[in-house]
Amino acid sequence: QVQLVESGGGLVQAGDSMRLSCEVSGRTHMWAWFRQAPGKEREFVASISTTGTYTEYADSVKGRFSASRDNAQNTVYLQMNSLTPEDTAVYYCAAKSAPFSNYNYWGQGTQVTVSS
Repeated sequence: QVQLVESGGGLVQAGDSMRLSCEVSGRTHMWAWFRQAPGKEREFVASISTTGTYTEYADSVKGRFSASRDNAQNTVYLQMNSLTPEDTAVYYCAAKSAPFSNYNYWGQGTQVTVSS
């Protein structure tokens, strides 16, 4: 059974940095981070391939956020720098059950709040 458990959220000030972690158990393909702000739809933030070779980022976080993974620890990270209040959201870790499937495994989410 696949489980994804996020950690690392909290309250920070604008300009600060924060790192989110997602520990994954079970076999998965392609990990990603999504976020959902109050009153808005869930949106893609970043993804990272199984080998960690390929990453993709939403335009809104390019140059500020960085996804990485530690296969030995079965953990994927999202390093977030230069945070702004617009980054405030619940952040979700997601994974695919197969290389070309949708993201069908989701974590419970972790709240990130950035104060101005």
